Amino acid sequence: MSPKLPRYTVPSLTPEQGAEVAGILQERLHALNDLHLTLKHVHWNVVGPHFIGVHEMLDPQVDAVRQMVDQIAERIATLGSVPIGTPGALVAARTWEDYELGRAPAIKHLGALDDIYDSVVRFHREAADKTAGLDDVTNDLLIGHLHELEQFQWFVRAHLESATGALTD
Repeated sequence: MSPKLPRYTVPSLTPEQGAEVAGILQERLHALNDLHLTLKHVHWNVVGPHFIGVHEMLDPQVDAVRQMVDQIAERIATLGSVPIGTPGALVAARTWEDYELGRAPAIKHLGALDDIYDSVVRFHREAADKTAGLDDVTNDLLIGHLHELEQFQWFVRAHLESATGALTD
């Protein structure tokens, strides 16, 4: 969804550039809202011998991703556009499948989360590439998020990794 041209934007951008950056950020807003809800869903539905470790690992990730959502929404507003965070808008704009697992063993959930983090990180990196040289403030914001998202994926993968370094599903 392409945002309509804002009446104003930050001084270093034209309204067209501000709308372009806001559109890039809106896609990330949807993805991160989906991620934070999925992380909380896993937190509630993880079972098995690794339950407590995974259960407790996920809450700080949920909180951090919610903070990223807020930062992105506020940046969209700063750019003069309207951040859209409604469930209906998320579902309508989503190009990925909904999370399938319900109550399931920790390792199964973590394998699915590893795939989700792969996608979120890849598209966040693409958004950072698109904003490089166009809007340094937004680019810096996205790169900061990447630091945390990649670390969270490492936390997930640490549970999936064997002593030889191979990842299990």
